[in-house]
Amino acid sequence: MARLPPTPEFLSGKVPEALVSPEDWHRRIAMLVSAILIGLAAIVFAKLGDQVQHQFLTLLAAYPWLPLVLTPLTFVAVAKLTGRFASEARGSGIPQVMAAARQPQSVAAMALLSVRAAVAKIVLTVIALGGGASVGREGPTVQLAGAIMVQVHRLLRVPITAAVVIAGGAAGVAAAFNTPLAGIAFAIEELAVAYEQRVAVLAMGAVMVAGLTAQGLSGDYVYFGLLHGGLPLQSVLIAAPLAGLLGGAMGGAFSLAVLALRGPDGRWTALLGSRPALTALGCGIIVGVLIFVTEGAVAGTGYEPTMAMLEGKGGAYWFGPAKFVAALATSVSGVPGGIFAPSLAVGAGFGEALTPLFPPEQAGLIVLLGMAGYFTGVVRAPLTAVIILSEATGSSHAILPLFATALIGDWAGSMVCRERLYHTLSRDFLPVPEEPRAAASG
Repeated sequence: MARLPPTPEFLSGKVPEALVSPEDWHRRIAMLVSAILIGLAAIVFAKLGDQVQHQFLTLLAAYPWLPLVLTPLTFVAVAKLTGRFASEARGSGIPQVMAAARQPQSVAAMALLSVRAAVAKIVLTVIALGGGASVGREGPTVQLAGAIMVQVHRLLRVPITAAVVIAGGAAGVAAAFNTPLAGIAFAIEELAVAYEQRVAVLAMGAVMVAGLTAQGLSGDYVYFGLLHGGLPLQSVLIAAPLAGLLGGAMGGAFSLAVLALRGPDGRWTALLGSRPALTALGCGIIVGVLIFVTEGAVAGTGYEPTMAMLEGKGGAYWFGPAKFVAALATSVSGVPGGIFAPSLAVGAGFGEALTPLFPPEQAGLIVLLGMAGYFTGVVRAPLTAVIILSEATGSSHAILPLFATALIGDWAGSMVCRERLYHTLSRDFLPVPEEPRAAASG
């Protein structure tokens, strides 16, 4: 059968107006409005988080004993408020978006991405940061972004699909880190996995608009600052396997511990969940003592110590293990908050422990590889890890060593913890299937 020749419209690249339906225009407008709002919300959240963390560190300098009292009380208060008023807001926020994307039209999905859940997530995470909790704002930003995307689509009467939810979450990653490419990678690698191809188009559009909005208001900044220099091949051949194997294994150990203590089928989940206030108190005491002993180094996101290590200024070798324990205790406590930033900080501490094996001028890049290995071991998304770190440090020249480290870290993490952390935690937020009704007797 002969094929028809292409039409003039096709050759010119023009799309006939009839092919752009009103529904398509509504969808595009909803995406544009949502992405702009996500960029604005991410900026406000970031500024609030930075401000309360700065206030906590200022108080800590004046009253070194403060975390011994304030941190446990904050953990208990936030955990009780979360359990009573907004259980959908507990934890990272990324598992909630994953669960909602599986059944986007369900009542459970609407609750996970409701206005109440989004507001509670932000308020409770900010309070937790103000009390010294070792949490990040990236995961909560993903849930906030998903909620904004869903609510705008509902308001404009646009159908809510898995692609809509995933695009919102991806835009959240981009706006939180100011890393547009990482948002796209995270959507494809972690959030979408097996959804329709259309996800990529929606995600790219939402990511770019949200990223441009955040960048336009906050400036063209690099999250961790520019990282210069390079690694010779002989250093890469040693550093990448070391950082990948050891860092990935440590990251896998973190995921394994979280799932054992708080996972859907965790050995200790029922016991810790049955006493939420006592669990939060115990975790708060652990974090408070660590903050007191480390003079505030493990409090909050860990951004400042990570920056110092990346710049080659050095850091204490105990920082990585101490931040590991603080992040684990915070995750187990039940308070809202993300693990992205704390994981990057733990990885930086681990990378710092490797720096004595290499020349001093290579210290910053060795720290960067440590971040890649550990972060990939936790999140199990090597492409996302590489793009976040290369964009957040402006170190595209180190992308090959980062890829090598991340791929090895992904394998090492999977050997320690077979399950992927976010995917397993998302099962906690899926609706409980109804029991089939017994057939009526005749």
